[in-house]
Amino acid sequence: MTEKKKPTQTQLVEHSNDSDTPHRIAFIKKGESAAVKQGWRADRGEEEQTEMSAPALLLRGIIAFEIIVILVGLLSYAFNAPLEGIADPQHTPNPAKAPWYFLGLQELLHYFHPVIAGILIPLLLVIALVVIPYAEVNLTRQALWHDPHPRTFYWLSGGALGVAAITGWFHAWPIVVPTLFIYVLMILPYVSGKREGWLGGLARLALSDWIMVWFVMTVTVLTTIGTFFRGPGWSWVWPWK
Repeated sequence: MTEKKKPTQTQLVEHSNDSDTPHRIAFIKKGESAAVKQGWRADRGEEEQTEMSAPALLLRGIIAFEIIVILVGLLSYAFNAPLEGIADPQHTPNPAKAPWYFLGLQELLHYFHPVIAGILIPLLLVIALVVIPYAEVNLTRQALWHDPHPRTFYWLSGGALGVAAITGWFHAWPIVVPTLFIYVLMILPYVSGKREGWLGGLARLALSDWIMVWFVMTVTVLTTIGTFFRGPGWSWVWPWK
């Protein structure tokens, strides 16, 4: 019998996957600390340049903060803040709108039942944010059309068109339109069979990237409509009238 050799130094084990950049897993003995060394880029065959976060990163952050403060100050001189009179509980404004970061959720109340729009949909979003980081797609991050199989196309079409059909049943067009738009962009590389140019860029995106783009676009559309296109009685109005 041979005795199992214990690592005396930090042991690096190559982990190969479908991505171009190799990943390494470091095994460190108990009681030892990992030494931070200058990295080696095997894909480029050169030493990776490192830089101290202070003062390099800290100085850039301070400069960016000062620039933002100056821009906000200049905008405050050019535009008046949209403030109204003192709040009166006996005379509520029409429409009574939530803060801008809740307007997307308030816009959903226009289409769905309050239980669905106020409880079920936010609960599903919170569960998704908790579960998605543990999915394998975030570890491998393969492109959606890395293996252009028809089964992927069928599952993708069923999911996207199902969401569009359910939300369209409730006339929630601000969700239907972004869903169909993202779906068309997702299937373009598969339908066309091309992997060059901007279609190649679309083909290299992972499923998690597409889900995030759909989520951000839907929230942006709902918030924009609730901010500029909702008038008295939550009716549709044009912002220039």
